[in-house]
Amino acid sequence: MRQLPYLSVGPLARQWAVRARTFDTFVTGILRPMARRLRRPLRVLDLGAGNGWLSWRVALDGHEGVAVDIRDDRVDGLGAAAAYLESAKGRFHRVVASFESLPIVGGGFDAVVFNASLHYALDLATTLREARRVAQTGGRIVILDSAFYARAADGERMLVEKRRDAAARFGERAETLMSLPFIEYLTPARLQAASERVGLAWTRHRVRYPLWYELRPLAARLRGRRAPSRFDLWEAVVP
Repeated sequence: MRQLPYLSVGPLARQWAVRARTFDTFVTGILRPMARRLRRPLRVLDLGAGNGWLSWRVALDGHEGVAVDIRDDRVDGLGAAAAYLESAKGRFHRVVASFESLPIVGGGFDAVVFNASLHYALDLATTLREARRVAQTGGRIVILDSAFYARAADGERMLVEKRRDAAARFGERAETLMSLPFIEYLTPARLQAASERVGLAWTRHRVRYPLWYELRPLAARLRGRRAPSRFDLWEAVVP
């Protein structure tokens, strides 16, 4: 856990190599420039935090991280974050809650981050409205590592494939996992439509990912498959 997101060995190393690039772009492109401009440590709300690694990294950088997740188990929920607490020196906090209904006073955070989690929203507009509510005016709402498709048709094809392969992929958990009505994926148009209701406009920061990741669209075309998703970093300034 202390290696995340810079995991270099094991079956998930390639996945984390991608996520590490997104996180580094967040730190160098948003977090540190904002801290320099404001001349103080930042308050960062980490939504869908899982075990809290991003909040821990934020705390190590001198800021305050608040990790929010609906899970509190010790496998991949907030209970696993106990390993981070001592080294965070009081700058890392945990809240068990849904990010669609946050038990948090409004306007208290400089950055609100969806950490590989926005695609788990049940209602996109409601989730974004909550994120805006708890962010300060002039603060940032940031989307990291959620699957974006240029066309909704490719996202729908992904869902068909996921449902088809669910039993082999998830085993006994397949029925439970697939019954939850998550939005599952994003498109720029889908994000814009939901954001217009809450007054957010988005900027995409293209991340330089490993070569094998960047070549995925070409490989998909050559094999006659649907276009793959892409992560990158999306940022909105809170008006």
